[in-house]
Amino acid sequence: MSHSVPDLDVIGIKAEHDLADQFRREVAQLLGRTNLNFPGAQPVSFSAKHLVELQKEDYYVCEKTDGIRCLMYFARGDPDSESPEIHYLIDRKNDYRFVPGLHFPLPNDDTFQSYHVDTLVDGELVNDVYEDGTQQLKYLVFDCLVLDGQSLMHRTLDKRLAYFKEKVLKPYNAMYRKFPEEKQHRAFAVEDKSTQVSYGIEMMFREIIPAVKQIHGNDGLIFTCRSTPYRIGTDEHILKWKPPAENTIDFRTRLEFPILEPDTDDEAEGISEPYPDYDAIPTFHLFAMLNAGEYRHFAEMYVTPAEWEDLKAMRVPLDDAIVECYKDEQGRWRFHRLRDDKNDANHISTVEKVLESIEDRVTEEDLIRLAPVIKTAWKKRQAGMGSGAMPPMNGGTKRKFEE
Repeated sequence: MSHSVPDLDVIGIKAEHDLADQFRREVAQLLGRTNLNFPGAQPVSFSAKHLVELQKEDYYVCEKTDGIRCLMYFARGDPDSESPEIHYLIDRKNDYRFVPGLHFPLPNDDTFQSYHVDTLVDGELVNDVYEDGTQQLKYLVFDCLVLDGQSLMHRTLDKRLAYFKEKVLKPYNAMYRKFPEEKQHRAFAVEDKSTQVSYGIEMMFREIIPAVKQIHGNDGLIFTCRSTPYRIGTDEHILKWKPPAENTIDFRTRLEFPILEPDTDDEAEGISEPYPDYDAIPTFHLFAMLNAGEYRHFAEMYVTPAEWEDLKAMRVPLDDAIVECYKDEQGRWRFHRLRDDKNDANHISTVEKVLESIEDRVTEEDLIRLAPVIKTAWKKRQAGMGSGAMPPMNGGTKRKFEE
């Protein structure tokens, strides 16, 4: 079953430069920062050293969805207009797209007329495709940074998610239970992402991943530390595990076509200078980013004649594009997909970490084998914390929510 990645331009209306800049400033202010860059956390690639990290700290794990990473900003509209609440998706290019038809009532409001503002959640848009061919667009939330103007970034991950589930998701679901006919008007459904304790790895591989692969695809696991605060930018405590064959790097391409010397036919047409042979397969030069706007040549991408035909059939510019590549068994970089959701290639430091993951590969079997050790270490820490210990994320235990 094929899974199409959602098209953000179909879902939302992209904000013009000045309006987007206004929202970037609002979000920065909510987060207590001056930097207007993309406010999301970025994971690091999993390598063998992280097997020790999973034993030392409490981590939660969720499947890595094959979708589009976006934050969602619950913004203030004009209180006297028809849109006192407005919702924007923030993609990794830091573009803002207005999404109509969303409403998130406050808890304990039987009228469902109230709404959240000054709220920022982190998640991923996926396109669920079911066996009968029907599709449903979903936004899966895996973190909550700010809720109604109150920063949650310093709280533990389970507390951040518990706030979201209790204050946002619970009344949202109650509203659609009472008014199911309204579901047809929403741009997408909102759910929380299924998250397990890190030692539940075997269940992730045996049950959850096979199930979601059928619905919206999967390309690995994300481990997130329970105890560390939400960190904008690269976060060493969010670990992205991919099957060794799927560890990829985003490069910037430069195409170099072979140069032909003019022959007699060319000269008859008045062509006297050497010219590029656009019918031939070009050399795909791959560049990694050193600094903003500064790139270094890293490698070349191997392209077969059949792949070149497929690339041409995409009818998109391939020169100066961002392409995601994987390393084949011969050590050659191969095309995986075009990353038109990104402005920049991976930084050289990220490239080096992914290479470390490729060389220092951790398999599914390695993770499953280590699960009992991770569980023992987790339980030992929990026992040491006494009665104040947090239960596992999906343990079904009711939690108290601090106001």
